[in-house]
Amino acid sequence: MASRRRQEDVLRFHGFLLQVYEEGKQNNTAGPSTFETDRVHLINEGHTNPLEKLWDQNGAFFIVEKMRYEETSSLEEWQNGEPSVSEAFPKENLSVSPLALSRARQLISFYTMSQNPNMKHLQINHAVQLPPLWVRCEPSDPKKTIWLGAEPLRNGNNLSGIRLHTITCNGPVSDNNYSIGLKELKENHRMRHHASDLTIAGFARYEFLESTSLDSLTQEDSLIPLERNIYADFAWEGVKKMLQTPPPSSTALLTLQMASGSLLSSVYEPNRELQFLLSLAETLKNGVIKWPKALGRKSAVELVQKLLKDLKDEVDGLKSHNEDDTEDNTAAVIGSMKTLFGQRGDLDFLELLWCNIWRNVASHEELVECFSLVIRALQHGELQTWIHQESNSLLSKLIKQSYHGKVETVSLDGDSPVQMLLEIGVDKMKRDYISYFVGKEFAIRTHLDYFMSTSVDLQERVHRIQKLHHMLEIVDNCLDLIKLEHENLIFLTQSCINYYKENPLNEKHAFQLPVKTSLVKEFYQNAHPQIWRVEISSGQGPKRVKTIWQLSSTPPAEHKPANGDDRYSICCNAAKELLR
Repeated sequence: MASRRRQEDVLRFHGFLLQVYEEGKQNNTAGPSTFETDRVHLINEGHTNPLEKLWDQNGAFFIVEKMRYEETSSLEEWQNGEPSVSEAFPKENLSVSPLALSRARQLISFYTMSQNPNMKHLQINHAVQLPPLWVRCEPSDPKKTIWLGAEPLRNGNNLSGIRLHTITCNGPVSDNNYSIGLKELKENHRMRHHASDLTIAGFARYEFLESTSLDSLTQEDSLIPLERNIYADFAWEGVKKMLQTPPPSSTALLTLQMASGSLLSSVYEPNRELQFLLSLAETLKNGVIKWPKALGRKSAVELVQKLLKDLKDEVDGLKSHNEDDTEDNTAAVIGSMKTLFGQRGDLDFLELLWCNIWRNVASHEELVECFSLVIRALQHGELQTWIHQESNSLLSKLIKQSYHGKVETVSLDGDSPVQMLLEIGVDKMKRDYISYFVGKEFAIRTHLDYFMSTSVDLQERVHRIQKLHHMLEIVDNCLDLIKLEHENLIFLTQSCINYYKENPLNEKHAFQLPVKTSLVKEFYQNAHPQIWRVEISSGQGPKRVKTIWQLSSTPPAEHKPANGDDRYSICCNAAKELLR
């Protein structure tokens, strides 16, 4: 009787996982599904991976957690013994809750039995290969087990075995008070897996934090999240001792994840300019004009009047081009930037106009007045100026018409002024970014053709400028913070260009850059690693087994609470189970 009940449980669990997997392939955003008193997530590639630092496999996998009764409005689906696959819990109610170790072992057992082709009495069709299964565990046993996992090992379409994973965690511990030594780890691995030839590899991760103090920031400024994730991963063979500093022979890989808008960014000022540009683009999309608070202290109309007067006086010979009284006009051109992304020296009239307007305009009426002044000056022949040849805005066309003494009448009704301002802003900022990458010799112009294209609509051009700015955030901050070598910055720039030619804007994307260990030596020599790991392995191919010990500054699972600067000792064991 008990055996039949167990078979039924195995079949129900397998059928449930199969349905979750099939639905997950069709709907990549599906939420968790319920099985009896538990919930199951299908984690697809690209989703947030809670096992990222513990398990280095790619592809989809299942995670099983405990379902809290208060999280659902109804439990009828599983009270009747029928699992619900399509029901997803409200996101705000999702909280991590581990299973009792006995229940976790039971589900792992159901899974391994269902995957075993030798269990012919179960009559399971293995045409669909299920991904690995991981179960969160309450660390109530003496070893403090926090994860159990089962990973099918396949040779083509044939299952050759199942690798069983056990992850334990002790903590918090100090750097000098961890629970085990390297010699003991090796001996434990030999005894557990009957191994003689061992391979011992080390891994360490160091985060590169900014040296700029946050004390100088106002309370309002400090509320802005500082997404500045730059860290280096080091890997080497032949670990000599626990917490060994990466040797010069180790390989180093920088990972860069940098969102825009940090006050500590070397390109914070250009980001403010970009945000104004984006507000204009949003206004055109939704038709609602909402002007941000002006950053400048002067009237945009007065600054435009002065710009026009200065240009006219220069043409009339009343003023030298090199006179140093254009401070009011050029102060708007981000003159206070503390960045390697400096002010260009070849700003044309429309770019100066943009700089005077974007920081100081306070209303739609003021913008209309600014453009009225410019158009009137063009029509009366009072404005004779040059613009960049590749300028693509309506105002640039009017200026080119003025060269022939005939300027068409332009309506300034509705959102036309906003579009005109957006056009000259797009031209100006695009030229800023292109000049930076070409001027620093990080790229040549032909590599940047995608970003310079005028064959796409205005909103798409704005989107590509956002991509250029994100590239600037990454490259310029690496130059500013880490002092990367020129060849590394060229490689990084090309990586960004290639990514953004094929993908939409994604400030969470992690760009990776191999570097010489000696280049970042000063950053880790006297620092504590955020992760330090030793991996002891034996066997070859599918028979390869591992023991991993890791010291981490963060808990290895969300259901293991964090506490300040604590460190956690993690041990991962993987053993192959032969199919019988």
